[in-house]
Amino acid sequence: PLSAPAPVGFWQAVRFWFKLGLISFGGPAGQIAIMHQELVERRRWISERRFLHALNYCMLLPGPEAQQLATYIGWLLHRGWGGVAAGALFVLPSFFLLVLLSWVYIAYGHLAWIAGLFYGIKPAVVAIVAQAAWRIGTRTLKRPWLWGVALASLCAIALWQMPFPLIVLAAALIGALVGRLRPRWFQAGGHGGADAHYGPALIDDHTPPPAHARFSWLRLGRAVLAGLLLWSLPMALLAVVYGWHGGFTQMGWFFTKAALLTFGGAYAVLPYVYQGAVAHYGWLSAGQMLDGLALGETTPGPLIMVVAFVGFVGGYAKALLGPDHLFLAGALAAALVTWFTFLPSFVFILAGGPLIEHSHGQIRLTAPLTAITAAVVGVIANLALFFGWHVLWPQGWRGGADWAAAAIAALAAWALLKRQVKVMPVIAGAALAGLLLSLWRLP
Repeated sequence: PLSAPAPVGFWQAVRFWFKLGLISFGGPAGQIAIMHQELVERRRWISERRFLHALNYCMLLPGPEAQQLATYIGWLLHRGWGGVAAGALFVLPSFFLLVLLSWVYIAYGHLAWIAGLFYGIKPAVVAIVAQAAWRIGTRTLKRPWLWGVALASLCAIALWQMPFPLIVLAAALIGALVGRLRPRWFQAGGHGGADAHYGPALIDDHTPPPAHARFSWLRLGRAVLAGLLLWSLPMALLAVVYGWHGGFTQMGWFFTKAALLTFGGAYAVLPYVYQGAVAHYGWLSAGQMLDGLALGETTPGPLIMVVAFVGFVGGYAKALLGPDHLFLAGALAAALVTWFTFLPSFVFILAGGPLIEHSHGQIRLTAPLTAITAAVVGVIANLALFFGWHVLWPQGWRGGADWAAAAIAALAAWALLKRQVKVMPVIAGAALAGLLLSLWRLP
């Protein structure tokens, strides 16, 4: 094409963002690929270089990078409300689907055929988490000192049960120190060159930033103030109604902290969620956490939406609204957890976009984040070991290994790592295998 496409109307963009929320399977890589195909290649709303620039910016932030990328492009096109619409519609279809599936799981999960499906899915999830550690590790651990950070992170969380925030802080300090002493060890990060060109775009390489995308202390202050109010008012209301130690209040506080620690994506924050939701608060069991991750893998939207499952099961199982309102308690908990998990992502984009984009690529930012990503590899490896222990030795060492589950896990790992099969077919095949095994074992 020789000319740029016509300007995109707000409601035209809203229809696209809603469609994206329905088809965004495949984790961050798959979601970013879909956005690239639709927005850069097909619709030409944004050029290749501007798309990659936005993606690099989102990689610097805690939170789900694909959802933040959608928010960023929506904000660039249609100001603040465009960003809110894009980010929210990226999440809402997954939220409603997960609430429904969580209710089916906790109300009917005892049925033999449902239990059989989850029996097959769990070993596949072990393979998926191991693949995540391998994928991030091969991309990140380019130097010996980064391998050391990853190994130290694994030991810290597996052997010494150090809290995840402390591991992140230690890794950031190590990265900052190495960046100061050995700056040549770092190269400007990114997602490759931007050589492809698909014709003139609505937001092209040399299109000047719109007025709302230029840095202003006034805009920054208004966005931060709005974010603080949207966080503090619901939190204050929960504290007044249920008390600071009430279940809903503690969920809001805990998942606010989790949202600020998601450097490296959902797999990085899952150990922290496990430590709090399972070990500390007891909102759900380790097996239920694994089942929730399986549901998160099979639904559209960011994988971190597994927190909606955690909230639903916690609100339902703890009967936070009394024994007569179990579903309502679960749905309310899921909604609160989703709100407090994703609110910081919107604030980061709408408030800090122009400011952080201006400083992208500076060594003082890339060095700590590189070390954090290396630590994330060790944390995810620990998560794979933890899930593997619970799935392959469900009764402990003395109970012996579950060889059927081990076979499913091995086949899933082979399909993912060797044959490059997508996640959804692997989960579907594992679920079918689990269902057939459960039917075969019936008396």
